[in-house]
Amino acid sequence: MTLNAFLGRRSRPFIFVAGLLLVVLLGVVDYLNGPDVSFLIFYVVPVFVAAWYAGRRAGFWMCAASGLAWLFGAYATTGHFSSPGIAYWNAAVRFGFMVILAHLVASFKRSLERERELARTDYLTGALNGRTFGELAEAEINRARRHEHPFSVAFLDVDDFKQVNDRHGHSAGDRLLKAVADSIRQNVRAVDTVARLGGDEFAVLMPETGKPAAQVVIHRVRRQLLEAARRQGLPVTFSIGVVTWDAPPSTVDEMLRAADALMYSAKRLGKNTIRHTVATTPANAA
Repeated sequence: MTLNAFLGRRSRPFIFVAGLLLVVLLGVVDYLNGPDVSFLIFYVVPVFVAAWYAGRRAGFWMCAASGLAWLFGAYATTGHFSSPGIAYWNAAVRFGFMVILAHLVASFKRSLERERELARTDYLTGALNGRTFGELAEAEINRARRHEHPFSVAFLDVDDFKQVNDRHGHSAGDRLLKAVADSIRQNVRAVDTVARLGGDEFAVLMPETGKPAAQVVIHRVRRQLLEAARRQGLPVTFSIGVVTWDAPPSTVDEMLRAADALMYSAKRLGKNTIRHTVATTPANAA
């Protein structure tokens, strides 16, 4: 396990306490060496770690602790300065430097997390994108294969979506897609994954979910989607294909093809309906 992975799994209180202990240790070493040898660079470590792994506020508190530790060592050896005030001035300058460092580190970490989030989500709806959905679905297939538990996947399409764009404009279509994504997220469980796969197609991955539980979730989702469309005054319905895998498929593409085929089957049967099947083997999902 790398140091980054180790620290990333630790709680914020753990990071903060560990940083304080390091600051105390540095303060003792600083005091023993006197003002002739600077240990400023080493105080950067607890400040950086606190700001990166525990947040901006923790970083600022670590700056204060570092400033006090250095001031304690400097105050105990003020005879080495031409004026006692120099120790306080130096501590203030160091504290300011540390605060700037903590601010930059925390800001960079937040920007990096934001970029990662944007790379994982659909720009319009905020749902996960197809690439991220594929990664999570592959992980669930592997888990289902190891632990022999079922999971379900739903493929959803907005019926007559093209008419919304043609009659009401693309802005109305965009608002509808956002409402669809929001409604799905609000009506699935916390463990479920919602993604926009492109256009007006969405997918829901339901880990460790058999057919009865999947039916409860998807019927609730469809009911709330129809209500959301009604509130917007748009004449759309929703066709959904759901596959519950008792035995996992070989690939994510196979999983999506099976759910997609059921969704199109629902459209051929008149739209605005749900088709649900149980796949005990990959061959049964076709």
